[in-house]
Amino acid sequence: MAGAGRKSLQSRQVGSLLIFLCVSVGGATTIRYSVAEEMESGSFVANVAKDLGLEVGKLAARGARLVSEGNKMHFRLHRKTGDLFVKEKLDREPLCGKADPCVLHFEIILVEPLQSFRAEVRVFDINDNAPVFLNKELLLKIPESTPLGSRFPLQSAQDLDVGLNGLQNYTLSANGYFHLHTRFRSHGPKYAELVLNKPLDREEQPEVNLTVTAVDGGSPPKSGTAHIRVVVLDVNDHVPQFSRPVYRAQVSENSPSGSLVATVTAMDLDEGTNKAITYSLAQNPEAILKTFQIDSQTGEVRLRGPLDFEDIETYDIDIQATDGGGLSAHSKVLVEVVDVNDNPPEVMVSSVSSPLPEDSPPQTVVALFTIRDRDIRMGGKVTCFLREDLPFVIKPTFESSYSLVTDRSLDREEVSGYNITLVAMDTGSPSLSAETMIEVLISDVNDNPPIFQEDSYILTVRENNSPAVFIGQVHAEDLDLGENAQITYSLLPPKNGDLSVFAYISINSDNGKLYALRTMDYEAIQDFQFVVKATDGGFLSLNSQATVRVVVLDDNDNRPMILYPLQNGTLPCNDLVPRSAEAGYLVTKVVAVDGDSGQNSWLSYHLLKATDLGLFSVQRQNGEIRTLRQISERDPMMQKLIILVQDHGQPALSTTVSLNILLVDGFSEPYLQFQDPTKHSRKVNPSTKYLVISLAILSFLFLLSVTVIFIIHVYQKIKYREKFTIQEHFYDDCNFSNNLVQGQGNGSLSQPCPYEMCSATGTGNSEFRFLKRFMPNFPFPHATGEIKMEAGSSLPLNSERNKSRRSEGHDQVSDDYM
Repeated sequence: MAGAGRKSLQSRQVGSLLIFLCVSVGGATTIRYSVAEEMESGSFVANVAKDLGLEVGKLAARGARLVSEGNKMHFRLHRKTGDLFVKEKLDREPLCGKADPCVLHFEIILVEPLQSFRAEVRVFDINDNAPVFLNKELLLKIPESTPLGSRFPLQSAQDLDVGLNGLQNYTLSANGYFHLHTRFRSHGPKYAELVLNKPLDREEQPEVNLTVTAVDGGSPPKSGTAHIRVVVLDVNDHVPQFSRPVYRAQVSENSPSGSLVATVTAMDLDEGTNKAITYSLAQNPEAILKTFQIDSQTGEVRLRGPLDFEDIETYDIDIQATDGGGLSAHSKVLVEVVDVNDNPPEVMVSSVSSPLPEDSPPQTVVALFTIRDRDIRMGGKVTCFLREDLPFVIKPTFESSYSLVTDRSLDREEVSGYNITLVAMDTGSPSLSAETMIEVLISDVNDNPPIFQEDSYILTVRENNSPAVFIGQVHAEDLDLGENAQITYSLLPPKNGDLSVFAYISINSDNGKLYALRTMDYEAIQDFQFVVKATDGGFLSLNSQATVRVVVLDDNDNRPMILYPLQNGTLPCNDLVPRSAEAGYLVTKVVAVDGDSGQNSWLSYHLLKATDLGLFSVQRQNGEIRTLRQISERDPMMQKLIILVQDHGQPALSTTVSLNILLVDGFSEPYLQFQDPTKHSRKVNPSTKYLVISLAILSFLFLLSVTVIFIIHVYQKIKYREKFTIQEHFYDDCNFSNNLVQGQGNGSLSQPCPYEMCSATGTGNSEFRFLKRFMPNFPFPHATGEIKMEAGSSLPLNSERNKSRRSEGHDQVSDDYM
């Protein structure tokens, strides 16, 4: 039955080597897989996408990746299929040692949005290691007087496998003196003891050779052997006796090498050399021999190597005391390693989302990380916080795992990036902490419109400019980056819909430079304004506007224009001055204007030339011509003056005007028309004379024809009207003729309209009684019928009756009211 049970157990063990999946559902989901060690690279483990409930394509789309807690990743993920494979051959013994179960932890990180899933793979042991004795040759010296039932511990065999595949039993070769008894340690592998069954007799058999075999529980089982040589000693009546069967000690894990762990003592009642006791660490595993040492004379157990509570918490040390006769006794020292807070927390960042858009809402996941503290007992609880006051906060996701999320809105224009210091601190004494720096860059979104340097601009351009001349520049700045900060300038049409401004101005859409498209004329337009819009290049573009006013500067491009005296180019202007005029007499005044403005329009008057320069003077500011002295009889009757009118522009422009002054004895004399002596009479060309006569004759004939035609039409109209007796109608209508026709002060209507001229029958002089709008004539229903009309109203037209009226030859005469 025992054999059948073992076979059944081994069958279950082989079945457990097959890959299986176990998904636990709880507050924080952890995906668990199992694989057997020694699986080849590329071996299939499981389909992660199916276990996460995701579509196959989602893993690749969301950039799935694996993050290991250690420095080495033992698995790889195929993103397209979601399959998890072994990256390299797994050997459980180097990975986990004697720890059972052997679990490898990692995380599956997904982005957009950032998510983390915990996963673990348990590596099952296979029987790939045989038990091994560190010492292949064992020597035991046993006195021949040793009583039956005495026990002699043997060296433990070492098997790197665990569980059923580890060391299970010892067997001893057939002999007549000893049998084997297997014992268990509280911490450590099983060990065997030789039990004496038959008294030894040195004289009969001084030496016994045995073979011990260590067997594991694998299928098939593996084994290791060692040779035991038992030397039978002469009688030594007493064996050493320890003061205690078990010694207990506590040692801090940070104790230096050479620190005293415990002191064991043993006594022997024999005398002489048989009483001398020697202590040794016999039959102990290699790990104990590397960590502890014992003074063979004093029995002091001291540290040889460092202790680490996180690796081994307790040690079970076998102490052997041997007297001078070769008899030995055994005792145990149980060493408990005391944990100290000597390991700071470890912060392991698995994923960082950087750059982060500045419009990310609060609670956006920025990073995922885990915290581990190897000091489980002394370190206590680990707290995690940020070193500075930043718009981020730490939130726990599941055990020892955290996420860094945004706490408030971000603004790249204020802070373009953050160096976030994660601090993990335990509660041990003294408290230890660790820091990890995470750099998060903030990416730009188009949240800032372009801003003009000024709300309104005033630019100037001088008239008579060259076309396409640069007149100024508007500039806007955008606090965003990249395309979001690329600004395009454009002109907006005025609100009144007047697009004429576009004929004057053009703007460079890239740099905001403004150009005049045409030559400006100050006298035509002094200033104008328009609106410039700056638009950024963001996906949802933003814009702002600024008003630009262009002021045209005047150039001195207009000569003074003489208003008086008139210069018609035929006859000069003559002014009369009595010879009795005293000095300062105002003769006349030259009046001139300049189309320019400002200094360019300031005019000054100068006497350029005169018949007698000492007789007249010209006021510089107002152009008044006055006498300088009293006129004498010797002064010529004809005085010619040439006046220069000059503006103050740069360069100055001027105009001259000529006038003749007649010195007369009194204004009662007839006005004499004097010709300019500088002009000579010219003979008239005979052909020109004939042409003028022909034009006059033609004009006379044309006017005569028009008059005759007009009289004929009026006569026919009067004759037609006499057929109807409508004197009452004309009488009534003529009473309100003033209401029908309203003249203005200048005798013109607001709109030119044709009116019919009507006269009352029976009047001798045929005076016009009233005017009314030109309308088709309609037959009256009876002789005394009335046609009521209001000022500005009209009757509907009847095309058929109009045609009949025209066919009967009833003409109508119309004229504009003058």
